[in-house]
Amino acid sequence: MTRPMTAAVSRERRPLVEGEYLFTTADFQRIAEMLHADAGIALPESKATLVYSRLAKRLRALKLETFDDYCALVSTREGGEERGRMLAALTTNVTRFFREPHHFEHLKTQVLPPLLRVAKSGGRVRIWSAACSSGQEPYSIGLTILSLMADAANYDVKILASDIDPNMIAEGQAGRFSSSALEPVAAAQRDRWFKPEPPADGERMWTAKDELRSLITFRQLNLIGDWPMKGKFQAIFCRNVVIYFNNETQAAVWSRFVPLLDQNGHLYIGHSERVNGPAADRLIPCGITTYTLKSGDVR
Repeated sequence: MTRPMTAAVSRERRPLVEGEYLFTTADFQRIAEMLHADAGIALPESKATLVYSRLAKRLRALKLETFDDYCALVSTREGGEERGRMLAALTTNVTRFFREPHHFEHLKTQVLPPLLRVAKSGGRVRIWSAACSSGQEPYSIGLTILSLMADAANYDVKILASDIDPNMIAEGQAGRFSSSALEPVAAAQRDRWFKPEPPADGERMWTAKDELRSLITFRQLNLIGDWPMKGKFQAIFCRNVVIYFNNETQAAVWSRFVPLLDQNGHLYIGHSERVNGPAADRLIPCGITTYTLKSGDVR
């Protein structure tokens, strides 16, 4: 005799989003679990429509009939490349030049002047743009450096720009931006550090010049994976990314930044983020969503 489905099982199998493909609660849960395991991102069920809309394109491309088929594929070793595409599709990449400008003002007036004096004397300056998206943040850091030291490329001044999404890393390395994307950049800075390119889709394009590009190294990196860096940074930007993590993962990421900060190093975080966990005892606020190590707390 066939046993009736329980309410829980019935809910898992019913459509969660109405559309071209069957997308159930069980499908969503499997995708959410994979996203959390791979990137630390906590995906609430309220994002189901977003997940459907972004991944339905992949089902069409692969000629799959259901999300269950898709989940089965990305759960296998053979589906590893597609799993990377899934991760890239579900990663939020909202960015712009000089986003949260108070951070760049603090960097320009409080942090960079003594660091650039050290660089001119042969010292080393390192800044990390974690979760750099398509590059506007590290290029903004580079422009801030060049506004104070136009020949910075001749010294040991480097910006590490990292992101989990290889597509974003490729865009950042290309350094090519539209006129509208460059609107927050002063015209004088744009004209000095970018070269005009032929229009695309009716809009003028600009490419970063070598003096700016040479300051930045782009690398793919997962914030919940291995970090190969050994040296310390005088400033770390990690903004508007840990809000997608649960509290435990947030605390773990903040704690991993602490030993990578140099003495008097600074951590810049997003406007809606707060440092939590053990790192909260070792970092003190010194500006709007800006932190520095407690005195004597360099380990």
